Order: sequence, then C-alpha cells, then structure tokens
Amino acid sequence: MNHMADVQSEVYKEEARELLVVLEDSLLQLERSPDDIELVGQIFRALHTIKGSGSMFGFDRIAAFTHEVETTFDLVRNSEIPVSKELIDHTLQAKDYIKLLLEAPSPDEAPCEQDLKTLIGSFNKLVSDHKEAKTQPPPNTSTTITSAQGASSSNTPAGLVTYRIRFCPASDIFLTGTNPLFLLDELQILGECKAVAQTNALSSLEEINPELCYVAWDIVLTTDKGIDAIRDVFIFVEDTSAIHIETVDNPGGAAVEEGYKKVGEILVERGDVKAEELKEALGEQKRIGDILIDKGIVTGDRIASALAEQEQVKEAREKKAKEEAASSIRVAAAKLDKLVDLVGELVTVQAHLAQKANSQADPELVLISEEVERLTGELRDNTMSIRMVPIGSTFGRFSRLVRDLSKELGKEIEMTTEGAETELDKTVIERLNDPLVHLIRNSIDHGIEPPGAREPLGKTRKGLIQLTARHAGAQVHIEITDDGAGLDSARIREKAIEKGLIPPDAEITEKELFGLIFAPGFSTAEKVSNVSGRGVGMDVVKRTIDALRGHIEVESEQGMGTTITLKLPLTLAIIEGLLVEVNKDYYVLPLSSVEECIELDHSKNARRQDSRFVNLRGHLVPYIRLREQFGVRGDIPDVEQIVVTGSEGNKIGFVVDQVIGEHQTVIKTLSRVYKDVDSVSGATILGDGTVALILDISKLSQVGRCEGNA
Repeated sequence: MNHMADVQSEVYKEEARELLVVLEDSLLQLERSPDDIELVGQIFRALHTIKGSGSMFGFDRIAAFTHEVETTFDLVRNSEIPVSKELIDHTLQAKDYIKLLLEAPSPDEAPCEQDLKTLIGSFNKLVSDHKEAKTQPPPNTSTTITSAQGASSSNTPAGLVTYRIRFCPASDIFLTGTNPLFLLDELQILGECKAVAQTNALSSLEEINPELCYVAWDIVLTTDKGIDAIRDVFIFVEDTSAIHIETVDNPGGAAVEEGYKKVGEILVERGDVKAEELKEALGEQKRIGDILIDKGIVTGDRIASALAEQEQVKEAREKKAKEEAASSIRVAAAKLDKLVDLVGELVTVQAHLAQKANSQADPELVLISEEVERLTGELRDNTMSIRMVPIGSTFGRFSRLVRDLSKELGKEIEMTTEGAETELDKTVIERLNDPLVHLIRNSIDHGIEPPGAREPLGKTRKGLIQLTARHAGAQVHIEITDDGAGLDSARIREKAIEKGLIPPDAEITEKELFGLIFAPGFSTAEKVSNVSGRGVGMDVVKRTIDALRGHIEVESEQGMGTTITLKLPLTLAIIEGLLVEVNKDYYVLPLSSVEECIELDHSKNARRQDSRFVNLRGHLVPYIRLREQFGVRGDIPDVEQIVVTGSEGNKIGFVVDQVIGEHQTVIKTLSRVYKDVDSVSGATILGDGTVALILDISKLSQVGRCEGNA
C-alpha cells in the first residue's frame, strides 16, 4: 500500500505542476485582460482541482492554503471583487508558495510559516476590504427599490434551487486514489443534501472485486450556489464518471424552463406508467417532419436531408467523444528514454541484417530484410514523434520572468510569442530553459531602454521582446528579438581588446565581433547588478547550444534592436545521414545538410588541384579533403566524390573516396577524450560493428571558409 500511495502522490505532483503552469499563464493573461470571465473561471478551476486532489492524496497543507485563494477567486468569479494588480501579485506569490509546498520533502512540512501567514493575510484583507465596501451604501442612492407587490427587487438574494444529481463513478475510481464519499461531503457543504446509494450493480459476494466501485448515488441538493458550484465538485472526475445534473425545483425561475423534465418522464419516475407504455403512446403522435409534409410546408427530400445531417453530426460527436476519452496517457520519462534506446539498438541490428542479406544474395532473406527495414523505420519515426513536444510549454514560463524583471528594473516590457506549436525533442527542450533565460535577461537588462530614454528616440514607452520558433528542414530556429538599443560594436571591440580576446589591430567582421559576447567572463555592463554584469550567462548559452549540436547567430543594428537565433536539431537520438568512405574509414554527414554529390576527376582538374574550389554550374564552391582533415593515409582514387552541403547560407564540399548511401544514424556520444574535437559531433555503429564518425558540418565549414580565404 505504501508503494501505491507513493505512486499516487507522484501522479498528483505531476498534475499539480501542470496546473500551476496553467495557473501562472492564466494570471498573466488576466492582468492584460481583467474583464475576461473565462480566464477567471480557468483560474478558479485550476485552484479547485489542486485543492480537491491535494486533500484526497494527503497534501492537507496545500489543500488548506489553496482553499483561501480559491475563496477569493470565487468572489471574483461572482463579480464581487474586481481584478486588480494586488490580486494578481498575491496570487502569483501564492502559486510560488504552492510549488514550494509541492516540492517539500514531506506533505506535512511547510517551507516558511511566516510567508504562509503573510499570504493568507493578504487574501483575507482583499475579502475584508470587499465586505467593508459592500456594507457602505453608495452616496445619493436608495438602498432598496420596492416593487408594486412590496418586495425588494435590488437586494433580494438568489433563490434556493433544488437539483437532482446522478453520480455514477467509474468502476476503477479507487485505483486513481479518489474517494467518492469526499465528493458527497463537498456537496453537503453547498446546502441541504440527501444522497441515496444505488446498489443494483452489485454482484454476489464471491464475484465482487474489492478494488472496484459498484455503487452509484442519486443526490437531491437544495442550494443557492448555482449549478457551476456543483459541477466544480466533480471537476476532476467528470472525464471518467457519468454525472447528470438537472433542476427539479426553481421557485425563482420562470414557469417552464429547459432544465425541467417532461410530463412523461415525471410519470415514469413516479411509477405511474411504464416506459414501454409511454413509448407506445408517444409513437401514436406524428413526428414534426410528417406534420410539415402534410401541411405542404416542406418536401420529403428536405426532411430526409435534415435527418441525414442530424445523424451525421451525432455520430461524429459520439466518435470524437470516445476518442477524447482515451486520447492520452502519462508515461514516465525514464521509460520513454529506454524505449528510444531500444529502438536505436534495433536500427543497428536491422542495418546488420540488411548487410548480411545483400552479401549472401538470398532473395528470400533480402525480402525479409526489406520488410524489417520498413517496420523499423515506422517504429523509429513513431517513437521519435512521441518524444516531440510543443515548445510553447517552455515559452509560457518566460512571461513571469519578463514581468518580474521589468518591475525590478523599472522598465515597461511586453513579451509576445510566435510558433508555440513548433515541436522539438523532449531532451532538447529540457536543456533549452537555461539558455533562453540568460538571453531574455540579457535583452531586458542590456537591450530594452527605460521608458524615459525610449520616448526621445521616437519609440513607444513599452519595449518589446518576441520569441519565435519555426521549423527549417531538420532544424528548429528559435529567435529572441528585442527593439532595444542594439549592440555597440565599438564598445564590444574595446572590451574584447581589453580582455585579450583579439589583438588591437585585428580585422574581423561584425558577425565575428558579435560572437565575442559569448566568451567566458565577457560583459559590457558598467556595474554589477542582480540581473547581469558579472560576465556569466552568455558563455553558458554557447556551451549548452554547442552540446545540443546547434549554433548561434547574432544580428543587431544599433538603436534598433537585436535578434539572436538559435539553430537546433529536431532530435538528438536518431537522424538520417549520408554514409561516406575514405580509405575504409567511415563518416556520416547529416542528410538534411546535403544538397548534391558530384565527381572530382583528377585528370580534368590536375592543374587546379591546389585551388580548393570546384566549378559548380558557373559558381565556385570551396571544398575540404576529409583525407587531409583527419590525416588518413593511403592511395587516392582517380575519381573522388564531392558531397556538397549547405551551411549557414553558404555551400561547401567535402571530398571523399566513395559515397555509400543513406544511413539511419543512431547517435552515440563520444568519450571525454574527444570533447575538444570540434569537427566531430558524435559517432554511430554500422551493421558490421564498425564505428563511423558523425561530422559537424557547421564547424568544418568554418575551416573550409578560412582555407578558401587563405
């Protein structure tokens, strides 16, 4: 049971973390749109779910504290308390405190009791201020308006409404750690409540499974809280349980309402007539379609068309509901990583099988090999797609960062995002958080000017930071753009010379100069602050992006702003590669960078062998000899191959002895011994057990351009 409790506790923590992300995002949106009642409802539901589930799983401190916040937002939801900056600030602090409680070693431990008391006091003050304002009558107005019947029409409380609730929990509700009796207790808090257990689903004692629920409940509840309050009670079981709520008595409503039952239904419920007798009686009545046809208002074809549409929509909705009922499942990240590792091993074994089949020239074995290759490819693609998650989940975290930092630095900044649906490998996204935090902090501190400095420049008081993500072939490009002061080339050059990064007479391009901001310890800040100035952060960005086999580009115009682009691979596990050979040594080039392959015939190019350029349809393309780059000895074939690649908008060729063909490449990390080898990003194992190095096209291209310029 302890193991089961631990599992349920971890499930609750994971769901609560997701709800806290939703809560923070909704609060930041509500600050921009304080009249959006949908956002208020979303915040209330998130708080209610955290509270209710926390109580069920033993997180009593979280449940008790969240109840205080929920009470305040219940008043906001009923338009009794306005959305204010103080409310948003207090609720964001509450969200942070709930997260601390969630990560505490024990559910009974509180990180800081004083913070808890302060936060509860803040919310109680908001409620008490509301009550004081409510008791004071507005000036020059009457407190009541009496109708002709003598009743007060302005201060009349909402009438008590009686509801009938049928609650049929899922049979496996106990397995999720949910106790239905707790839900009945919550209903009793709302008003006068009577519950009758329905046990007709019970089997004989020998057939009962004690872990399953066989009981349903019919509840009659009289309350003035409204139907939304009832639905909120069932909010975290509504997807798996059958819940039916209907109004049976509404003294304050109209004589006939949509929620009322029909006369026939009431008679069946009372037992005055049988359902079959009611159906037979209704069958004698004419349908609306028949009545319309008889009156000549519409033709039979039009009725048939309307019925067909009705049936089609009904079937489509039922199908969608069934799909949504089991649309996702939560899987531990470790299990997913293990699956990817196994698929990688399977890809390697499949390559071995293909090589063996081709060498033996057995048609039947070749056929089996091709079928295994097809299935392996589909399994690989599906497994990789499982690991892909939208980058929007990462983007959403930075709205709070921008809000807090702009407040700390006295700046007005708005952050916008684009391409949040762009998907990246789970591992890549997890490692992107710190680099993006450093880049955004840098843009806020160094880039965006204070409001007073922006207005004389013709800019708006509010600065803009935009996060954009988009696919570019087998890469994802993430841009961080600000409309601030831009990079000061002269200042960067001065600091670089001062730190000995470049000699005083160095001639470097603006792009290379901007790249120096990622050097360790480099900073142009005049003074150290809580945000920046110590020369740490940007070098962390560079190291992390390099480790992800990506690269960084910086574009800036002084006075206009800066754009930093992170170019990252979609996945770090398996890629499509082009396998090449140099004197029985094998190398893999990422297929996404390969544009074409051409021959290099020495007999035709004997005079130009030292030029390091090849004429490609009238354009000179520089190339690198991998034989020379990696010190490979042996005879050079008469006809070599040039693999032409595109990198950072430039073409460069790699001369090899032979192009073997496409290869599913399972990426293996290299030993620490090779950590300083820039031109190699990893290795892979071929079908016969041979190791092939995966080339870093970007780093090799820099070497090629340097040689070409020389």
